[in-house]
Amino acid sequence: MTLTYLPYDDDEVARLRAGEPDAYGNPAERAISSGVGTPCRSCLRNVPEGAEMLVCAARPFSDLQPYAETGPVFFCADECMPHAGDAVPAILETSPDYLVKAYDRTDRIIYGTGQITPKAEIAEYAARLFEKDEVAYVDVRSARNNCFLTRIVQTP
Repeated sequence: MTLTYLPYDDDEVARLRAGEPDAYGNPAERAISSGVGTPCRSCLRNVPEGAEMLVCAARPFSDLQPYAETGPVFFCADECMPHAGDAVPAILETSPDYLVKAYDRTDRIIYGTGQITPKAEIAEYAARLFEKDEVAYVDVRSARNNCFLTRIVQTP
């Protein structure tokens, strides 16, 4: 099995770029990127310095439920190439560590799996989590701000 790093849902990103409301019912704010600390959840790279970006509330879960965490995220304001494949995305290279935790098929956190993980150990830890039958996916979040960054799934 291969670990695949998923960008934020393409349809949701297109909606936000078109001015439709975010997870809190507001249009995305527009700002200019400093190029640092502005990880786009679509291309999974920092929004380039000087480029316009969207700042909005995002909930990377399909249904409202107690574990459906909502938080601030950035997207390139202009269309970008969504990250694809098993290569570790650039946004997971900018911090020394990240919060990594597993979820089950009902989108519930699997308690005991959340751990601050050094960036070099994310793939290894995610692979260990996927050895558990109940793990459907693994989310990676900022260890400093708890912002959602990417979702890891297993692919054949």
